[in-house]
Amino acid sequence: MPNVSIQTGKTDIIVSGRLLWEKNLASGLNGNISQRIDDDTILLTAHGACLGHLGEKDILALKLNGQLLDQGAVSTEKLLHTEIYRNFSDAQAVIHTHTPYINGYFLVNETFVPEIFEAKMCLGEIRAVVQKTPAVTDAGPVIVSFKTNNVVVLKNHGVVAKGNNLFDCFLLIQALEEAVKTQTVSRLFTRGGSIENSNHGPSSREPGKRYQLFSQEQINDIVKLVNNDAQLKTLGEETLMTMDLAVRLNETGQTHSFRFENGRITQVGHDDNVEFLITAPANVWRAVFNREIDPFVATTQKKMNLRGDFAKISKWYAPCSRVFELWQQVPVD
Repeated sequence: MPNVSIQTGKTDIIVSGRLLWEKNLASGLNGNISQRIDDDTILLTAHGACLGHLGEKDILALKLNGQLLDQGAVSTEKLLHTEIYRNFSDAQAVIHTHTPYINGYFLVNETFVPEIFEAKMCLGEIRAVVQKTPAVTDAGPVIVSFKTNNVVVLKNHGVVAKGNNLFDCFLLIQALEEAVKTQTVSRLFTRGGSIENSNHGPSSREPGKRYQLFSQEQINDIVKLVNNDAQLKTLGEETLMTMDLAVRLNETGQTHSFRFENGRITQVGHDDNVEFLITAPANVWRAVFNREIDPFVATTQKKMNLRGDFAKISKWYAPCSRVFELWQQVPVD
């Protein structure tokens, strides 16, 4: 990512703070914003600054080792921000704020599972990180959570997002706040009843078995699971899911392609000249196969790259989601 000038960075932070304020995602003197300037320097809002009324004097430069380059008192969340940048070289911006619906929901819940399609695809399942101090003093659990999702909730505290730019961070926080708000409101209209878990069907693999990533044995078992799954058969026929999909491992270029016809895999190969190609590094593929991240979320958060018409594949959301569920029955080492 290209470096950002100090002046541009300060302007971006001021604009983002005002946007958070106007959208009721920040209040009082709560929250902090940072942006990377170069490999080891960031801009971070000052302690006691109001995000809705920032001036250039409220934004300070510091090194990732904690050395403050400007006069003033930097945010008490200095450790949180610097540790995120130190652990994720691709992180260019971080926003931490205290949103009312997210905070309220996680006061009494540990996990949030979106029900609206758009939220499912950009957020995935959100699990709260335990927070025992007013400011983050141990960033380790936050860093672990960021490995599988670009937005993390701090229980009893707030929410933090990392991204390629500040607007990406804003969108993640806004999406989570709106999703929680929508599902909270929906409970007012509930007349009882329950939501049953889907039937995942039988697995062809041995209990406890794990596979070498992208091994032929893993691919063979994926094909067996897909073609023996009654739920996918129904979904594939109902949606006429017919396409060519390939998956590629970034580090080696290893590619496996699948021909789907009405949800059934009819041909397997190594062709990357297909309608849809999903590429990702090994750590992301491992997280997918080990149920740590949803592939749709990984794609929308740019952890995975999808070549092809996303709008077209979206019409097969239900059968594709089932395919991804079956993928996760073949965990890897």
